[in-house]
Amino acid sequence: MGFRTNIYKSPAQLRLMVEPGLITAAALDAARPLIRAGVSTLEIDAAAEKAIRDRGGEPNFKLVPGYRHTVCASVNDEVVHGIPGGRILEPGDIVSIDAGAQFQEWNGDSAITVVVPDPSRPEVVAEREQLSRITEGSLWAGIARLAKAKHLNEVGDAIQGYIELEGMKVGHRYGILTDYIGHGIGRDMHEAPPVFNYRVKQKGPEVKPGLVVAIEPMVVTGKIDTYVAEDDWTVITEDGGMASHWEHSVAVHKDGIWVLTAHDGGAAGLAPFGVVPTPIA
Repeated sequence: MGFRTNIYKSPAQLRLMVEPGLITAAALDAARPLIRAGVSTLEIDAAAEKAIRDRGGEPNFKLVPGYRHTVCASVNDEVVHGIPGGRILEPGDIVSIDAGAQFQEWNGDSAITVVVPDPSRPEVVAEREQLSRITEGSLWAGIARLAKAKHLNEVGDAIQGYIELEGMKVGHRYGILTDYIGHGIGRDMHEAPPVFNYRVKQKGPEVKPGLVVAIEPMVVTGKIDTYVAEDDWTVITEDGGMASHWEHSVAVHKDGIWVLTAHDGGAAGLAPFGVVPTPIA
């Protein structure tokens, strides 16, 4: 994971990051309808790759040494980095799909979580959809804080605060992974600075025009302890708790913020927080 020295991009560089973000969004658009019972995770991977290449992009996950797929597909107690393969999705599965695209040497990175319908187990589906909803909500809470923050680590405070509050409302204490966090993004998919999904003492770097980060809370129903499977990639909860992962790449510019991996720049997700994103000029 190579980090660049200057974490702030120029206005011209920010403009170059718009298209890879939209290509990444298109990949997840292609993946989403395939997250259903009877479909293999490899089929989802193929659909995402086709969407990226159809728009002239390249799957940036394939540029990571040792990884050969376009997406990470993590199911149930798998948190992140699940390898697509012959696994067939079943009713009630909670599935996180993480995807990224490179276009003209610039990168996008985003993730969604979807619960496969299961009419025979409505309570299971409801619990897992609640986990996904709270995780996604915490992502937007973090992005909304970024729009007003002076320092980056305020994002983690907002994410943790949202998860704690929503957990209290439903009577459940969720776990926020600490071993896996967000990151800067630009010419490399993973750059400085680190983006924490929880409160830390340090303030972090200044939030100012040119900062581009991938914010990605990973939330579990149980304890946050995990292990890596024998494939050397898949991260799994030790206690078998279910997991959800949501992510967006977000740019800070002179006129505000813009969610690069959302077709509307994040307008719908940010509306409940009173934040209006501004396109990059």
